[in-house]
Amino acid sequence: MPSNRVITVRTGDDTVSAETLREGIAAIQAEMKVTPEFPEAVERAAAEAAASPRMPDLDRTDVPFVTIDPASARDLDQAMHIERDGDGYVVRYAIADLSAFITPGDPVDVEANRRGETLYGADSKIPLHPTVISEQAGSLLPDEVRPALVWTIRVDETGEGTDVDVERARVRSRAKLDYATLQEQLDAGTADEMFTLLQEVGELRLAREAARGGVSLPLPEQEIIDEGGRWRLEFRTMLPVETWNAQISLLTGFAAASLMVYARVGLLRTLPPADPHDVQRLHRTARALGIEWPAEQLYPDFIRSLDVSKPHHAAMVVACTRLLRGSGYVGFNGDLPEQPQHSALASEYAHVTAPLRRLVDRYALEICVALCAGEEVPDWVLARLGDLPDTMRESGRRANQYQNAVLNLVEAAMLAPRVGESFPAVVLETDEKDDRRGDATVQEPAIEATVVSARPLPVGEDVTLTLTKADVPTRSVEFTLE
Repeated sequence: MPSNRVITVRTGDDTVSAETLREGIAAIQAEMKVTPEFPEAVERAAAEAAASPRMPDLDRTDVPFVTIDPASARDLDQAMHIERDGDGYVVRYAIADLSAFITPGDPVDVEANRRGETLYGADSKIPLHPTVISEQAGSLLPDEVRPALVWTIRVDETGEGTDVDVERARVRSRAKLDYATLQEQLDAGTADEMFTLLQEVGELRLAREAARGGVSLPLPEQEIIDEGGRWRLEFRTMLPVETWNAQISLLTGFAAASLMVYARVGLLRTLPPADPHDVQRLHRTARALGIEWPAEQLYPDFIRSLDVSKPHHAAMVVACTRLLRGSGYVGFNGDLPEQPQHSALASEYAHVTAPLRRLVDRYALEICVALCAGEEVPDWVLARLGDLPDTMRESGRRANQYQNAVLNLVEAAMLAPRVGESFPAVVLETDEKDDRRGDATVQEPAIEATVVSARPLPVGEDVTLTLTKADVPTRSVEFTLE
């Protein structure tokens, strides 16, 4: 899950030696006992599986699928095709099928169950699977025949999904597209007709999301910019085509959840309703960042009003991930869970579109393809319904810890030359046991940091803070109230 820590770095002199950060990231990996390397037995098993995958009989290489991802991505989970169907649409979504490479209980499976998910931080990655599978044989790379789970979802003229089917098939992506280039083509009117349909379906789905009271955080991605061996960190603005593409993934997750709920067996992604205290805290964050949030405006509507191309709005969106705390998974077989919904999406939802990067998706996909085929869900899947949520909870905790550690490292490195400077800020909240210690949002750079004072901190008030500590080895930053 994304962190709620935000770093916005100016251009110019606010750069850090790439060597400094790489050394720091290596130290974090050593402390957490995580590594991008795999045991020899796992790499060997992955290489053997990649050399002779179990390919499905059904051939859907006639469908002109394409992938849409960041330009540098190699672990391509999803390929898409959309066509018009009367007044509605047919959405086909091919998801990488790891059953062609992984056998339950084999070394790759055991290691994936230990890792849980890919860890991300700055330009570092701790992959879930060996790259011979995740970035080569199992990735939906262009012009390569690949095993996939092909979702066929019919969508009516209002954007509502009306029918769904999932089947194993061989597919071949026609192109690896990146967001920026595709957006340029759409803006220029030179994009293929399919991407006009992607826009239509995406906008319809966004309208349905707003109508049911749901919201998807338009999280900006943080990119490391390498300038001659020195790094700076900046937000990459989320383009409209990314939002539309994300709606196709969400559509698939909703379809998966509906299959599971109807059959009363599955794995759902859940989120309890937001804590009012956290919503109040976010109101103070908005004030700190100079963003108007009327008291009568509901949280989902406020999120939709933000423009993530503006740095402070981007910082606000990332801060709003605080409301995602408490998200988790629930497995069930027979009785539906007591709380099956994902409150931010205002619906039942399942993770099924990123099996190369997230363990739970492989299990959920096996449930869906079995249900659509009228077959029994495999025993090895049913056996994990009880403990897989715990596995994912632990891997999510580890992913947050890793990302936060890397962000803390970058923040400390960026601010180290500015110790002693003053910064406008707003105090967000105090420690429950000590009202002289708490958290504040600094306006520029837009970060959330620890603040200490000799007197009680004035929660919600504008203050001037002095940066008193920015230590790279300990990855710690601290401000003092003047």
